[in-house]
Amino acid sequence: MNIDFKKIKRVHFVGIKGVAMAALAVWAKEAGYRVTGSDTSEEFPTDEVFGLAKISVLGFDSKNITNIHPDLVIYTGAHGGRDNDEVVEATALGMPTLPHGKALGLVMDGKKQVSVAGSHGKTTTTAMIATILTVAGLDPSYAIGCGEIRGLGLPGHKGKKDIFVAEADEYVTDPNHDTTPRFLWQHPDILVVTNVDFDHPDVYDSLADVQDAFIKLQRQSKLIIVNADDPASKVLMNKTVISYGFSPKAEFRVTNVRFGEERTFFALDQNGMKLLEFTLKVPGKHNALNAAAAAIACKNLGVSWERIKEGLAKFGGTKRRFERIGVIGGTTVIDDYAHHPKEIMATLAAAREWYPHKRIITVFQPHTYSRTKALMSEFSHAFTNAHRVILTDIYSSARETDTLGISGKTLVEETAKHHIDVLYAPD
Repeated sequence: MNIDFKKIKRVHFVGIKGVAMAALAVWAKEAGYRVTGSDTSEEFPTDEVFGLAKISVLGFDSKNITNIHPDLVIYTGAHGGRDNDEVVEATALGMPTLPHGKALGLVMDGKKQVSVAGSHGKTTTTAMIATILTVAGLDPSYAIGCGEIRGLGLPGHKGKKDIFVAEADEYVTDPNHDTTPRFLWQHPDILVVTNVDFDHPDVYDSLADVQDAFIKLQRQSKLIIVNADDPASKVLMNKTVISYGFSPKAEFRVTNVRFGEERTFFALDQNGMKLLEFTLKVPGKHNALNAAAAAIACKNLGVSWERIKEGLAKFGGTKRRFERIGVIGGTTVIDDYAHHPKEIMATLAAAREWYPHKRIITVFQPHTYSRTKALMSEFSHAFTNAHRVILTDIYSSARETDTLGISGKTLVEETAKHHIDVLYAPD
């Protein structure tokens, strides 16, 4: 379906509370469209975003379509996707409808596209790039799958310049109808790949299947920046790829990573020549890598190393990525979205590095039965940097109906084989 965005005045987002949908909705609002959305009444991390952006969110109801009469309906792959009652109603009335991934690709068309893909770290890296470009005065458009970005603001923005920065998500467009990986709707001028890992076992059978999706994205990208430390990303490596990492073989090498006073410090070398030292307000060696990738992308957009350093210093992290909630009775409370074993390990390693003398208590809520079952062994080994582990029941996806014969208690039993202090707290 061809969409002429110049003729569209009102856009309705079905399943608007998802982080990717929320970011695109904010972009649309700033682009001058009249934006509405619908979702469940459940509390989401994006609720604050809609208040700040003045976007009204309704409950799911097919009558929304006849009452609002939008010129375009954009829907999420969750909540039934194309089978959601609102999308069905819009289709019956002849209104144009688009899944989120395709809609994002269309609004990026005609712009200089900077896409950040990767199983882990893409949200933070995308937000770093958007922050650097904004600090450098390039005013990019962006759509980033998170809530607030500290130092930048809302997760979506319609910029005045021709650059569009976005996450490139490997999940499928609409599980029941379109298995195209969502990032294949983008055609990046600059593609950053932070890593490749086996995830989303509900749609991918193996790591090789995930790698194939990334290879397809690489083929439709111009300049590719890849993490040299990531074994699964080696399938992307060729002479034209720019590599970064801790490895001496990387063109851009991260060195001298250290931590102090809730800051991360690192240096960046290019082919053995030291470029600059950087300071971050976010923890962890993984974030030094993310910052290096963001820096290389921005350098290739014409930003000086000095402005890149300034932009990274102003980046304060994103909502639900090592987000400091507060200090209660002397205990620092941090919220993090980590939902894959490698993300948990990176987050807890960062906590141990920033707070080397603190006792770390980890409360983890597993997300999706399919991921928990497929990666059960990896999850059970992921909490070595925590002194105490508290595990809840599994939070299922809106796409899931089968528990696959497991529960949060299953994960507790497996984790207890490798950790001496594990508690089960179902809710």
